[in-house]
Amino acid sequence: MDRVFNFSPGPATLPLPVLERAQKELVSCGGHGMSVMEMSHRSKMYMEIIEAAEAELRELMGIPDNYKVLFMGGGATMQFSCVPINLKQNGKADYIVSGSFAKKASQEAAKFLDVNVVASSKDTNFNCIPDLANAKFDPDADYVHITTNNTIYGTRYTKLPEVGDVPLVADASSNILSEPMDVSRFGLLYAGAQKNIGIAGVTIVVIREDLIGRAAENTPVMLDYKTYADSESMYNTPPCYPIYIAKLVFDWLKEMGGVPAIQAINEMKANLLYDYLDNTSFYHATAKKADRSLMNVTFTLPEPAMDALFVKEAAENGLVNLKGHRSVGGIRASIYNAMPMEGVQKLVDFMADFEKRHG
Repeated sequence: MDRVFNFSPGPATLPLPVLERAQKELVSCGGHGMSVMEMSHRSKMYMEIIEAAEAELRELMGIPDNYKVLFMGGGATMQFSCVPINLKQNGKADYIVSGSFAKKASQEAAKFLDVNVVASSKDTNFNCIPDLANAKFDPDADYVHITTNNTIYGTRYTKLPEVGDVPLVADASSNILSEPMDVSRFGLLYAGAQKNIGIAGVTIVVIREDLIGRAAENTPVMLDYKTYADSESMYNTPPCYPIYIAKLVFDWLKEMGGVPAIQAINEMKANLLYDYLDNTSFYHATAKKADRSLMNVTFTLPEPAMDALFVKEAAENGLVNLKGHRSVGGIRASIYNAMPMEGVQKLVDFMADFEKRHG
């Protein structure tokens, strides 16, 4: 069958060239006569893959030399625990709660240290990034945690909070590599792979070296960042195939011109969709304009009863996974790096037709 345009929030659409290359190399990768899934993770052939993946990520993100890149499992959700376990010093941390995953991160951290929610946009159903004008950050906090893009609610930080010398920690799962990030502004960045990096199974952690080695002695070995840093993410068998796919995505992104080039494309895609939403009374964009995400566009129809019909008809037109999250309702179009402009244009054309027939 022909491929559909997949607007899923994750696992998300992958670049077609990546899928085609993975298909070509599935049985025999690099002329080695075996699949990546069969390679010993300590073999020379696999070490070349993981080392290239790290080198390319460093190049794409401009990661400074005093930061380690760790390839971990467990998804971003495991990092909700790893961060407080590894960074706990004074036993307290500041969290900005801008959505569901930011809230979950703060709740998990509260099992390990005292959490201070310095700001939240819960009272407006997370339709914006919290106002930090009167936020009181604790200069003795072990870290400040943010979620850079809110997948469910369609919002993102366009400006990082000023936190002084306290390490800034970010869950960047849904907008990593979509626009340039100054890694030096963060003590730690982490991201699940299944949105802009590749497939589920590997989590990228970028951590400043001075923050490694702070975990208590009784920390489980696989939750300690030092384990991964000391072993080059090879303490045990890493998620080999997801790392390989990530490497292919990095190859593709470099061929596209890197992160600044993909940012320009992402802005064109988002502007196309938001411009349509802003010029119709039939649909309503749910996120405040100043904080709109480039990756996840959320909107509602005149009546909630129309949602199912919209999703059904869209799928019949090759536009799938558009149902909004249950906490928001409506429609969500996730337009990550791999979503082509053609897919967004087809969605806008369908929306106009749907409005004409049902408005």
